[in-house]
Amino acid sequence: MNWDWEKLQQRKEKNTFQVKGPDFSSFEKKIGNLKSKLPGGSVLLLIGILLWLLSGIYIVEPDEVGVVQRFGKFNRITPPGPHYHLPYPIEKVQTPKVTRIQRVEIGFRTLSKNLISKNIQYRLVPEESLMLTGDENIVDVQFIVQYQIKDPQYYLFNIADPEKTVKDAAEAAMREVIGNNDIDSALTTGKLIIQNDTKRLLQEILDRYHSGIRIVAVQLQDVHPPRQVIDAFKDVASAKEDKIRYINEAEAYRNDILPKTRGEVAQILNEAQAYKESVVRKAKGETARFLSVFKEYKRAKDVTRKRLYLETVEKILSNPQINKIILSDKAAKSVVPYLFLKNENGKLKGSK
Repeated sequence: MNWDWEKLQQRKEKNTFQVKGPDFSSFEKKIGNLKSKLPGGSVLLLIGILLWLLSGIYIVEPDEVGVVQRFGKFNRITPPGPHYHLPYPIEKVQTPKVTRIQRVEIGFRTLSKNLISKNIQYRLVPEESLMLTGDENIVDVQFIVQYQIKDPQYYLFNIADPEKTVKDAAEAAMREVIGNNDIDSALTTGKLIIQNDTKRLLQEILDRYHSGIRIVAVQLQDVHPPRQVIDAFKDVASAKEDKIRYINEAEAYRNDILPKTRGEVAQILNEAQAYKESVVRKAKGETARFLSVFKEYKRAKDVTRKRLYLETVEKILSNPQINKIILSDKAAKSVVPYLFLKNENGKLKGSK
């Protein structure tokens, strides 16, 4: 293609126009007229300069620190109290609240709070709360993260949106922790472990970002299965809780009955041992007594026989449980002897 450079040059000159800059000469004339009308123009100028210098005074509150920037670059940090910085635009100061604990909600948003009626309205955010567990189940996790400023320099200059950074990092950390746990642990006994693991992992992520943020706490607000199957999961969780309760009750019963049984066994063994000792000692004593009597019997048979007879009669007559009838030799010859028989109740037959 052949370009007609002369036509192009004419079109360019035709379409160009001149832009005139501001007429500073007229502006200087207006300022000169204004100074002539104001006799104290130099005084006003000094007052303006003084006010400009005084604009560098600032106060840092007790819960804040002052972060001074010089021409936009970080210069220094000032503690609470009155301070001075070079006036704008040379220096400017930011005062972040380093002691205030801030919170981020993940999986839900608080719409309104009524402290009097304790009525709190929420809006669910399922795209943040639905997560996949390690056993490939979907669980709805809603939690909050509390944090505060650890390093104001990093906090102000290393991250553009601290709240969004914390929210995105917290969501990523929670998804990783939930993915390493099964759904039973997330719904029942593993909530505390999940909170601690998420807090540790979230702090590691923010430290890698050099965000200057310290995580205070991660708190699970609500953990439940998807609403379509929540009733079935509740039944399963209830059955598992009943199982744990029954096991604990059985353990408690075992811990209660075993010591009692061991105590009763020890008591029976002690009583048997004591009975054994008493029987053995009694048998040894009777054996020794019999041997001594036998020794005396061999020395004097008649005397020993009569002594044994008298001791036996004495023992029988002194026993109140034995019914006794005493007859003389003469009476015994005229009496027909008979046998005393007892019935089932231990009484003589014929007696009432």
